[in-house]
Amino acid sequence: MPRNRYDLSEWAGAFGDLGTLVPFVAAYIAVLGMDPGGMLLAFGVALIAVGAIYRTPFPVQPMKAIGAASVGQAALASGLTGAAVIGATLCTGLIWLLLAATGWAQRLSRWVPRSALLGVVMGLGFSFMLEGLQRMSTSPWLAAVLLGGTLLLLGRSRLPAMLILLALGAVIACVQQPALLGELSALRPGFRLPDFSWSSLSAADLWTGLVLLALPQLPLTFGNAYLSVTEENNRLFPERPVTPRAVALSTGLMNVGASAVGGIPMCHGAGGMAGHVQFGARTGGSSIILGGVLLVAGLFLADSIVTLFRLFPPAVLGVILFLAGVQLALGSRDSGAEKADRFVLLATAAIAIVNVGLAVLFGIAAHHAARRGWMRV
Repeated sequence: MPRNRYDLSEWAGAFGDLGTLVPFVAAYIAVLGMDPGGMLLAFGVALIAVGAIYRTPFPVQPMKAIGAASVGQAALASGLTGAAVIGATLCTGLIWLLLAATGWAQRLSRWVPRSALLGVVMGLGFSFMLEGLQRMSTSPWLAAVLLGGTLLLLGRSRLPAMLILLALGAVIACVQQPALLGELSALRPGFRLPDFSWSSLSAADLWTGLVLLALPQLPLTFGNAYLSVTEENNRLFPERPVTPRAVALSTGLMNVGASAVGGIPMCHGAGGMAGHVQFGARTGGSSIILGGVLLVAGLFLADSIVTLFRLFPPAVLGVILFLAGVQLALGSRDSGAEKADRFVLLATAAIAIVNVGLAVLFGIAAHHAARRGWMRV
C-alpha cells in the first residue's frame, strides 16, 4: 500500500470537510452546552486511526440527523440534554459493532443495487451543494468571488486552494468582527482532559438517546456513511480498498470511544471524502493532519473553540460544502447503464436529497420492479 504523505496538498485537503464539522460542533456547544474538549478529542483520535489504517482521505463527520434533532429539540426546550446525546453516541457504537460482528451490515449491503447506490451518492452531492448555497446566500457577492477564486486555484495544482481560502476567510472574519483580533490575542492554551462520561449516564439518557436519536439516524448512516463511503473510497482508490465490515467496525469503535469522553455521534460520510479529495488529499496523511489539529485543539484550546470557530465565515464554509457536493455528484456517473438503471439512479438521487434511508429503500424496490417487468420507463 502507498505510504501516507504529509505534503502541501495533503495539508490543503485535510480541511476539506470543515463545512460540516464547524457548524455542528458549534451548535452542540452553544445550544446543549457540551464540552468541546471531549468532542474534538474524539474526532482527533478517530481521524488519526482511520488515516493510519485505511491510508486514504477517510472522513470522520458528525452524524447530521442526530445533530439536527438534538439541537432542534433542545432549542425548543423539550428536555433533551447533552447526556442524551452521549447516550446516543454509545448506543450508535454498540449497534454498529453488532452489525459488524454478526455480518448483517455486509449482508444488507448486498441487497442494494449499484444504480440505487450511485443515486444515493448523486443525491448526497446535490444536498451538499444546496446546503453550501444556503450558507453562501448570507453574503452572496462575497461568496461568488470566493467560489470563483477557489475554482481558479483548483486549476493550478501547485497552489493550495483550501489553505488560501481559509486564510482569506480569517481576514474577512477579522474585518467583519473588529473585536475578534483582540479576543484571539487574549487566548492562552491550557491542558485539560475531558471528564469520563459513562459514570454520569442514566438509564433514561440511554433510552432517550437510543429511541429519539440513534435509531432514526441508522438508515441515513447506512446509506451515506456505510454504503456510499465504501463505494467512493474503492472507486477513487482501488489499490487501497476498504471492506464494508471494516467500515461498520470502525464506525462502532469510534462511537463507543467517543461516548467515554463526552463525544457526539460520528460517521464516515461520503461527502467528507469528496471534500478532502476536491482540495488535494490523496492519502491518509490528510486525515492524520486534521486529526492532529483537532486533538491539540481539544486538549489545549478547549475553552477557546467558540472564538476560533468565528474565523470561518458562513460564505467560506458554503464554498467548501458546494465544491464537496460537486465532487461527490461527479462520482455517480455510469455511462454504460440501461434506461431503467438511469431512472433508478436519478429518482433515487432526488429522494436522497430529502431522506437517504427512504432513497435506499426506493432504489432497491425500483431496481427489482424494473428487472421483473413490473415497471416500464
